[in-house]
Amino acid sequence: MPAKQSSSNSPSVTRNKRRPARGAGLTDEQNAESGFTASKALSENLQKVLVDLIELASQGKQAHWNVVGTNFRDTHRQLDEIIDSAREFSDTVAERMRALHALPDGRSDTVAETTTLPEFPPGELETTAVIDLVTERLEATVSTCRDVHDAVDEEDPTSADILHAILEKLEQYAWMVSAENRVARKA
Repeated sequence: MPAKQSSSNSPSVTRNKRRPARGAGLTDEQNAESGFTASKALSENLQKVLVDLIELASQGKQAHWNVVGTNFRDTHRQLDEIIDSAREFSDTVAERMRALHALPDGRSDTVAETTTLPEFPPGELETTAVIDLVTERLEATVSTCRDVHDAVDEEDPTSADILHAILEKLEQYAWMVSAENRVARKA
């Protein structure tokens, strides 16, 4: 497909023509399936967490590839831990959704359209900037988990337990990552 030309005679970027994001849906029970089925609200709340976790892993990789400067190696390695956890958590949330007859939507367009995480800047970034950017994204993902927690817990305490594990680990990462740029207060 040839690149589209803008009216100013400069080439523009070719973009995919995709359908708008629909988010999570629900399935019908089939065969011998029975048991608890997520409501639309529960499905949507878990979907919010899912897209933020997917985006956290993606932005973590962007940071991992482009971080430079003092403490590069430690930052690079710590980003790998965060990425691995975000990927594992997103898989856990998506599989929980499927167990509840909900349809997770982790497509790139859906994630980009619905995540609460701000866009990550391009290019090389100093470690101090990466520390602040990653902390902000960890805290945004934590905020999403906390925003949906009570509603999830009310309908499905088992799914809320998954959120507890996510919160515990991501809050720990936020503290550890942000400590890299902290300065001790003098007594």
